[in-house]
Amino acid sequence: MTSDVNQYAVGWGALALINANIAQLKGRSGLWWFLGSLIAGPVATFFLAFVEKETNDSGNAR
Repeated sequence: MTSDVNQYAVGWGALALINANIAQLKGRSGLWWFLGSLIAGPVATFFLAFVEKETNDSGNAR
């Protein structure tokens, strides 16, 4: 049982790290997405997949 919980926690943490990396690639704060992913998990991944890249004032992607 403990092994199952540990594997679940490692998977959840890995997902949070992946989300932070994707967020940084899209011009978002990796730290906030990491923390949000620790709480929301796969739901945060779903939202991150549909968030557009941040743009600067001239309309260009960062």
